[in-house]
Amino acid sequence: MGLPLVPASDGVVTVGVAVAVPEPHAAELRERRRGFGDPMADAVPAHVTLLPPTPVPVVDVDGVVAHLEGAARCTAPFTMRLRGAGTFRPVSPVVFVQVAEGVSSCEVLEAAVRCGPLARDVEFAYHPHVTVAHHVDAASLDRALDELSDYEVVFPVDAFWLYRHGVDGVWRPDRRFALAGGAA
Repeated sequence: MGLPLVPASDGVVTVGVAVAVPEPHAAELRERRRGFGDPMADAVPAHVTLLPPTPVPVVDVDGVVAHLEGAARCTAPFTMRLRGAGTFRPVSPVVFVQVAEGVSSCEVLEAAVRCGPLARDVEFAYHPHVTVAHHVDAASLDRALDELSDYEVVFPVDAFWLYRHGVDGVWRPDRRFALAGGAA
């Protein structure tokens, strides 16, 4: 069971769904993000987004949880390899660590999550990645791209998380959904 979802005064909570980068890699990426001057380093855990920030009426949360349980039951665990860095510039001032293995599994999982009660339009086509610098100056973006060009880690993905956005601006894991589908 997750933490209580505290709604805004309008009865809506903002949630996101993501694959968490496990420790010790998450701490390393948070430190790197902090080192690049990203103001969100301590507010946004290292993750691969499956569903971007989405407002959900509190009365619909049980249906969202049931939907995510179904997505997890139909998805097999997989291996993720993060390797190298990329950028969305000039469209968006973002540098990220690339998902080099596990892309298709992320795409399938994203499609399973972003439907039903979580169906929504998104601004950009889905591109799994881990943000390491956002809304920082160009020199910091360049440094992030350079310093993470040879970054590489591999880890198993056996779950995804429902995150909630706190009134303090921090994203916190709320509920874990274990992947239980057949062999990948």
